[in-house]
Amino acid sequence: MLKTITEHIGAFGQHYPKVAAIVTAASRGKDDAMTAAWHSSISLNPPLYGVSISPKRFTYELITESKDFGINFIPFEKAALAAKIGGTAGREMDKFERLGIEKEKPSVTQAPILKDAYAAYECKLVDSRAYGDHIWVVGEIVAVHFLEEVFTSERILDLEKVKPLLYLGLEFYATSDKGSVSFIKRGI
Repeated sequence: MLKTITEHIGAFGQHYPKVAAIVTAASRGKDDAMTAAWHSSISLNPPLYGVSISPKRFTYELITESKDFGINFIPFEKAALAAKIGGTAGREMDKFERLGIEKEKPSVTQAPILKDAYAAYECKLVDSRAYGDHIWVVGEIVAVHFLEEVFTSERILDLEKVKPLLYLGLEFYATSDKGSVSFIKRGI
């Protein structure tokens, strides 16, 4: 197959799909949530997690003030909610009230935990650094919330019980198929 090569990068999206997550934060009595696809675990010891956020986002402002945030993983069935959260401005409205987002009490931070999340991390802010037009926000995971029944005994997400929300770019969402899971041993 012949690959196309271009030096006119534009909006590059060849790296999708990515698991969509809802980033939450709270400060001054205000809660906010934003949808993010640019996020990753960084370290196991200490447990660090990072997310790329535009400095224009109200969520980023709340994280900067509170020094903590949440990362919430929701199922594919909640794709419309993820799109609405990502498409509305928290500075202009209370997304939780307006979109009917139910939350649970965090155990260590101020960051709301979504009731619809099958897993969530509470993170204490460790670092934030500008890279291009986004800020890479790094937090130490200080609490993990998860529905034990949707994970296998090895703590792998059971795709028969939860379909993770995958973001394909340009507001397209998809999910995974249990039939595509394969264990492949590393090494030679």
